[in-house]
Amino acid sequence: MPRARIEALLAIVASLLVAAAVSWAGSRGGARVQGVPVFVLCAALAFGINWIAFVPAWLGRSEKFYDLTGSLTYLATAAFAFAAGGVRDARAWLLLTLVSIWAMRLGWFLFGRIRADGSDRRFDALKRDALRFLMAWTLQGLWVLLTLACALAALTAAGPARPGPLAVAGTLVWIGGFAVEAVADRQKRAFRRDDANRGRFISHGLWSWSRHPNYFGEIVLWCGVALIALPTLAGWRYVTLISPLFVFLLLTRVSGVPMLEQHAEATWGDDPEYRDYKARTPVLLLRPPRRADS
Repeated sequence: MPRARIEALLAIVASLLVAAAVSWAGSRGGARVQGVPVFVLCAALAFGINWIAFVPAWLGRSEKFYDLTGSLTYLATAAFAFAAGGVRDARAWLLLTLVSIWAMRLGWFLFGRIRADGSDRRFDALKRDALRFLMAWTLQGLWVLLTLACALAALTAAGPARPGPLAVAGTLVWIGGFAVEAVADRQKRAFRRDDANRGRFISHGLWSWSRHPNYFGEIVLWCGVALIALPTLAGWRYVTLISPLFVFLLLTRVSGVPMLEQHAEATWGDDPEYRDYKARTPVLLLRPPRRADS
């Protein structure tokens, strides 16, 4: 078996093992349906949706619905946890609402982007091999589960917990992160739609404060979700606080910033304007742009 296929198989197995460990920790003391932890059922749903979506995607050798499927998985998993968890207090409604708003906005944005671009270069090699393509859909199931973990733990808690100061703080943090992500995405889409900007890089608006303000916003908003969920956690359920850490590591070490930085360097690395922009603009954290004479 070629090395790439072996790595894909190992990634699938590792994804399932990680999901099993997090599901076990997140379900400790949580709600159950017919003796089965709701958290475990949420994990099965997250993977199941993506595996079902893989079939027509593979037959059509298309990734056009990959990101949209991811957003639908978030919506379905959070809704199922809310419905089956049995705790429908103010905190549960708040978490369901915030996750749903984020998933619907990002899913529609990403779907619109791939419709405009026609394809996603990340999948050029993967969709030629069934096992490697399946790996991508399996990893998306894990992505949804780990990102939602602390929210799922709160939604499937055994009993209600009244919202307090952390819920208020978490909501404000979420609003700030969501606003940054949405505005940054809107600015970049408008920039790319202008034919005069073809082949150029964006360096205005929030993109003059950070080279990846959308990712900064996403990391911040999931920290807000974790703050809201925190008072419902205890014992092994604290493991689900991996959520914001996972989002941070994924975007800054794996599929987000590294890939885009590499592409930008290959495209504009010899451009003096880009080198100047890169030198004065943080990779992630927002910082007001320096004045020209500073």
